[in-house]
Parts: sequence; C-alpha cells; structure tokens
Amino acid sequence: MKYRYICEVCGKTEILTPEEAYLAGWDYPPFMGTYGVVSARTCPDCPIIHTAWAALMMKHKTYMELTDNQKETIRRIRGEPGSMMPGQSEE
Repeated sequence: MKYRYICEVCGKTEILTPEEAYLAGWDYPPFMGTYGVVSARTCPDCPIIHTAWAALMMKHKTYMELTDNQKETIRRIRGEPGSMMPGQSEE
C-alpha cells in the first residue's frame, strides 16, 4: 500500500510504499519509529533539529511553544497511519 509522506521541515511530499520510503531515506514508521508516536518525520534532505520531536525532546519546549507546523505534524502523527492515506486532507 502507498502512503503520503510529508517532510515536516521542508514540506516535500511523496506517495510511496513504506519500503520505498525507507530505501529513499525518509524517517517514518514502520522502519523508523512507531506509528502514532512523536518522532521525526523528515525527507532524506532535512535534519531532525527542526522537527517537533527535537523541539520537545532536545529544546525542552512545551506543546504551546511549538510552531503551528509542528503542532500540525503532531496531529498527523496521532492519526497515523490513516492520516498518511493519499487524498486525506492536509489542513
């Protein structure tokens, strides 16, 4: 099955199978992390330092201190893998 992968740093989007995404270097479950658990969701070109995970775990920010983009990423993560279905709203 193919899913929509969105880089939370640069916004790049690709439709791939989980194996294709992993082999291309995407940091996404099921090969990198776990669905529904906050961790980096990045493309092969972007560092994790600008992710919601890094803001929470490395910079010790609270949820309220996150950017709107980071909050949206967490909302998508909580809905995985359903929120990764092609055609789902990116709101």
